[in-house]
Amino acid sequence: MEKKVVDDARRAFASGRSRSLLYRRQQLRALLRLIKERQSDIASALKRDINRSELDTQMFELIGIENDIRLAEGKLSDWTAPQPVEKTLLTMMDDVYVKAEPLGVVLIIGVWNYPWSLTLQPLVGAIAAGNAAVMKPSEVSINSSALLKELLPQYLDTEMYPVVTGGVPETQELLKQRFDHIFFTGNSVVGKVVMEAATRHLTPVTLELGGKSPCYVDGDCDLAVACRRITWGKFSNCGQTCIAPDYILCHPNTQHRVIEEFRQTLLEFYGEDPKNSPDFGRIINQHHFDRVLALMEGCTVAAGGQSDRSQCYIAPTILKDVLPHARVMQEEIFGPVLPIVTVSDVGEAIRFINERPKPLALYIFSSNKKVVKKMLNETTSGGVLVNDVIVHYTVSALPFGGVGNSGMGRYHGKHTFDQLSHHRACLVKSLALEGLNRARYPPLTRAGLRKALFFLRHRLWSPHQAVRAWAILSSLLALGLLIALLVVLLR
Repeated sequence: MEKKVVDDARRAFASGRSRSLLYRRQQLRALLRLIKERQSDIASALKRDINRSELDTQMFELIGIENDIRLAEGKLSDWTAPQPVEKTLLTMMDDVYVKAEPLGVVLIIGVWNYPWSLTLQPLVGAIAAGNAAVMKPSEVSINSSALLKELLPQYLDTEMYPVVTGGVPETQELLKQRFDHIFFTGNSVVGKVVMEAATRHLTPVTLELGGKSPCYVDGDCDLAVACRRITWGKFSNCGQTCIAPDYILCHPNTQHRVIEEFRQTLLEFYGEDPKNSPDFGRIINQHHFDRVLALMEGCTVAAGGQSDRSQCYIAPTILKDVLPHARVMQEEIFGPVLPIVTVSDVGEAIRFINERPKPLALYIFSSNKKVVKKMLNETTSGGVLVNDVIVHYTVSALPFGGVGNSGMGRYHGKHTFDQLSHHRACLVKSLALEGLNRARYPPLTRAGLRKALFFLRHRLWSPHQAVRAWAILSSLLALGLLIALLVVLLR
């Protein structure tokens, strides 16, 4: 079945209908209608999957999709237009540009913690780039997966954008097929499997993985504000967010102040009993519930710690004085547990971070510009955010993606379009002015070589430089005219 789905999508792509910008806009608008018209159904499915509230669904799932659709539809003509590049003297009479073209058939493998945004945002880019796309939502978020399978054919071209549901066997069968790009969101273990499968067809991949995103808290910052922002980012979606702060690094003297601020903020956000709060979710299933609880073994609980397996509930939990070799520090937590590891200074924090795999996100809380600059200059991460958490994900102009063990490739906004396009180099010459080419033809001479090198080495202004120069020239001309007019009027 999976082979037939992919073959049908390839035939649909080969028909050429997705090359039309009108077609792409129609599909994007249809996807936007789906999000708008079926919002309550989506929220209901997420409530059953992960106990997420309807308001959280709008904030964390749907707004990002809507924004990406509107951006892609509005900018599509610009993104697909030929992009002129810098010329040399040899190509000054030619058309030299880069043209974005569709790759073909893309496989998008979604994930369960944000089953709509992390599946449909890549689809937005695939549609905008003119590709066909086979969707494979996560079987773990069973209700959202079934709903996506039901809804997408009602709004989009069913041949171009089919949905395949199922578990590991279906995914494995899909990975045996030839795709032109694979976009995977998930953990690094499965990411390696996806990448290995892709090598059989030399298929390029985008791997949006995760890892342990550190959060350095400098003692000189406003700890009340810092802890509010960290609490929001860590415990939203019950901690099941790939860019949630995974652990805190701070000085021992700062730790007790941070813990007190966390306690007050948790009380403000979720009340005396977070289990009854409509804003606090649940672990996706009992397997992950058991995994997260096991990570806490041997650690000292400073706040929270309560749990209920029947409801997959783990209270927002703060762990103090956590040692680097503790189990909770060996893998991504992906749950509502926040360890605090103490360090002597920013230098030790940097060494701690650099001794571990490169994280998807790095968070720095400090009012000291020198501290911030040092952290930025001496660490590496997929993204970095100073004095806040997670919100860099919402900025479509910023590329979102990992580095090293936290992933490869990037997306969001135009970055998704670029990631799922082939950027074709185009040079259109005239058959005239053949005399300029004589230097490259045999028999070669030193004089001819000097001539060729002269034309190749000397570059003309790039399009951006030309625009900038024209803007400056226009401003000078306008200023000159204004001065001339003032002179006339003052006579």
